[in-house]
Amino acid sequence: MAGLEEFIATRDFLLNAHNYEQAKAGFEWPQLHEFNWALDYFDTLAGRNSNPALIYVDDKGAERKASFQEMKERSNKAANFLRNLGLKKKDRIVLMMSSSVELFEIFLGAMKSGCVIIPSSTLLTADDIRDRIGRGKAKCIFTNRELTSRIDSASKADSVSRVSVGGGPNGWIDYAEADSESADFRSEDTFSPEDELLIYFTSGTTAKPKLVLQTHGSYPVGHLTTMYWIGARKGDVHYNISAPGWAKYAYSSIFGAWNAEATSFLYNYAGKFDPKHVLSVIESYGVRTLCAPPTVWRFLLLENLKAYHFSLRELVSAGEPLNPEINQKVHDGTGLTIREGFGQSETTVTVGFFPGMDVKLGSMGVAAPGFQIEILDDDQNPVPPKTDGILAIRVKPRRPVGVMEGYIDPREKNRDVFVGDWYLTGDLASRDAAGYFWFIGRADDVFKSSDYRISAFEVESELLAHPSITEVAVVASPDPLRGFVPKAYIMLKPGQTPSRELALDIFNFTRQRMAPYKRPRMIQFVDELPKTVSGKIKRTDLRKFETDLRSAATRNRDEYFESDFAQVLRTHR
Repeated sequence: MAGLEEFIATRDFLLNAHNYEQAKAGFEWPQLHEFNWALDYFDTLAGRNSNPALIYVDDKGAERKASFQEMKERSNKAANFLRNLGLKKKDRIVLMMSSSVELFEIFLGAMKSGCVIIPSSTLLTADDIRDRIGRGKAKCIFTNRELTSRIDSASKADSVSRVSVGGGPNGWIDYAEADSESADFRSEDTFSPEDELLIYFTSGTTAKPKLVLQTHGSYPVGHLTTMYWIGARKGDVHYNISAPGWAKYAYSSIFGAWNAEATSFLYNYAGKFDPKHVLSVIESYGVRTLCAPPTVWRFLLLENLKAYHFSLRELVSAGEPLNPEINQKVHDGTGLTIREGFGQSETTVTVGFFPGMDVKLGSMGVAAPGFQIEILDDDQNPVPPKTDGILAIRVKPRRPVGVMEGYIDPREKNRDVFVGDWYLTGDLASRDAAGYFWFIGRADDVFKSSDYRISAFEVESELLAHPSITEVAVVASPDPLRGFVPKAYIMLKPGQTPSRELALDIFNFTRQRMAPYKRPRMIQFVDELPKTVSGKIKRTDLRKFETDLRSAATRNRDEYFESDFAQVLRTHR
């Protein structure tokens, strides 16, 4: 159990660090030669932690609490169930389920048995499912009863084993059969930190998602620093607002919470996100640490946060850059400041604001313990402070544990991101003289207009200060004179209606706050923005749509050009 002892010692060092400087200076990744987090670490919690491992509630009034001992036994049953299905170490399974206790026990059981997990959103189309099964080389798929027909329409009945929570049609195995399995499980395998654990399908600018490989080291061990960023403690109730299938679900709800011996809180709801209900459960269940993406924070701000009596101690955000305007409004409503964290499906949290640190609004934060981060030019040379470049992580002479093993499809993509001594994130940023990083945008979200460099993120942050706007995405729109100009796709707050008068007000608002070259020259009111399953805005789709629209020389409904108001705007100067 030497590996377990070193893992716990590293964990305890981070949990007991007095400040970031101490954590950064004294942290070293544990050297583990044999380690299975579920068998070696999680199962030890059953004998020493009497708090719930999980609290599950849903919008129908159901509630369930599961202890660490129960989760140990239930996941042992799941591991034996997988073994009796004929699945063994390195076999791949698709996990396409809604939030539930069963999802967690199957996840742990798969880790114990050595199966490789392909987390998948319940929103996947039939084509997406075929891609997961085919390129993922899956041998089994787990899902909920209500999703069985979609999976059946996506693949042949004999292509993979099918297991449903809640039963299913002919050909489906009822997961209830796991109840009759033994609550004891003994692994017949040994595990190293390099063994495959998770495969994430992550979207990008390519036609199909890339397949990211995470290992038994890179995720359970790598997320020790994510645990440190979240700030959860033993006995805390930690709520991560995220959908299964996204990397953030595993790293925050499972590893981030349980590495700290906190209780993971699950709220499962059907239909649209209801901020009033979510805030109510945060209040009533005494949530102490809350992790949510910027999209969720925007919706929560539609309610009066001051009307609630929270137990919150730590607020964190990840997934997309956090606009300063959002953070200020949350602070006004709760007295707490959101601490931002930066990571990718390819990494754990690598940059952020950590517990006890003063937050610089608009900054990403500083390098996480265990990571050396630089801003590089196109020749992979560090650039001076306040100079834009690619955010990069040093991976030589020793790769940080929290960096992926690599892409397994397309493998050639590894040559683009592992260059020399570096892993290139593909994100543009700068660093100030004090070591704080400032996000500019994905490399393809920064464009030039009349030779001026424009960050979509900067323009979006300014627009979000307008009282009628709840969400916005800025993309480059082709322009015959300037090459490109900024265009804003805008979602309005409830009660606001698209109109010529509101468009004029927004254009006038931008004139008061932005340099002329940054101002959106077009705005488009929309009911919703296209998003990935993880909640990130699909700017690639918007850019293509915008290019096609301008090529057709047509105008959409609820689309307005600044030039429409040229005369009246001149009078407002």
